[in-house]
Amino acid sequence: MVSPVSPASRVKSSEKPASGPGRPKDLGKRAAILDAAKRLFARDGFARVSMDQIAAEAGVSKLTVYSHFGDKEALFTAAVQAKCEEMLPDDLFRLELKGPLRDQLKMIAHAFFALVTSEEAISTHRMMLTDNIDDNLKRVFWEAGPQRTHEAFGSLLQARIDRGELDIADVARASEQFFTLIKGEVHSRMMCGLCQRPVHRDADTHIEATVDMFLRAYGTGR
Repeated sequence: MVSPVSPASRVKSSEKPASGPGRPKDLGKRAAILDAAKRLFARDGFARVSMDQIAAEAGVSKLTVYSHFGDKEALFTAAVQAKCEEMLPDDLFRLELKGPLRDQLKMIAHAFFALVTSEEAISTHRMMLTDNIDDNLKRVFWEAGPQRTHEAFGSLLQARIDRGELDIADVARASEQFFTLIKGEVHSRMMCGLCQRPVHRDADTHIEATVDMFLRAYGTGR
């Protein structure tokens, strides 16, 4: 004889959706995990942060962290991407949404300078220079952060070249030059712990001068 199922059991079972590979992820938990990962990786470094710590900081189980990201390296990659996208959103590089070239370059420069001089970015860059970070993790960091930015900016430069506003023979090199100029000496001094983040007035002056130099080198005056 089959035992009857109680109403309470039916309610309880109906409250638990079936799990499986097709089950949608909880976007709120994913965001909490990413926020925790960004904070902890920047503060303590990749090697010293465990998935248990990230789970506790995010208020989720370790199983949930693995379910969303697979392993710590994948989570680190996602955290770097999320930080870059947060401070350098794709809209900055979309030609059709912006006005004059100089204004767009200034917006990108301000966003990039704010990113690379942030406490999280300085800590992460220092972490990349330590001996206990393997080459694969350095590659992951480069592809998730700087390479994504260079490629997006390169596409913007090419679009402006096609419109006749820029004259650039080597787009990849020009992209590297732009971001290296924006970093300036300030970034190197911050990496060495020799100065604090500059005040807005000094940052504005630096960015204005850098954008003007870039346009003198590559602008067509259109």
